[in-house]
Amino acid sequence: SGQKVCYGAFKHSCYKLAYFQDLSRRVGFQEARQACEIDGGALLSLESEAEQQLIENMLQNLTKSGSGISDGDFWIGLWRSGDGLATSSACPDLYQWADGSMSPFRQVNWYTDEPSCGSEACVVMYHQPTANPGLGGPYLYQWNDDRCNMKH
Repeated sequence: SGQKVCYGAFKHSCYKLAYFQDLSRRVGFQEARQACEIDGGALLSLESEAEQQLIENMLQNLTKSGSGISDGDFWIGLWRSGDGLATSSACPDLYQWADGSMSPFRQVNWYTDEPSCGSEACVVMYHQPTANPGLGGPYLYQWNDDRCNMKH
C-alpha cells in the first residue's frame, strides 16, 4: 500500500510513499527495494535540493492529513557496498544510488556527524517529529546511514 503522487517537473514523475504505523509491517532495506521494483519503480534517488524539498512537502502533507503518522524514518535508495572499513573522511564518497544515478546530491543532505559508516550501509530519511532535536537540529528529512536490516 502507499500513496502515489505524480508531478511532471522532475526526472522521476511519480512518487509513492509507504508508511506503516504497524511496526510489524515495516521492512529492511532490501525488502523495501524489492517492493519498489515489484511495483515498477525504485527506492528514491534524489537529484536536487528542489526534489528533496518536494519530498519534504509530501511528507508534511501526509502528516497534516490526519493519517496519524508519527515517528518513522523512510528508506531512500542510497547505500554503500564494501567491507565497512572506510575512513570517516572517505565514507560519504562510498554511497551510491541504488538505481545507478550518478547525482552528486548524494553527498549533500546528511545529518550532522553522518554518515557514520561501520556496519551502517543503507540510508533513511529521518522522520522523527516527536524526538528532541540533536546537534543537527530536528530529526526531520536529513539522511542517516543505518543497518540495512533495520525495519523502516
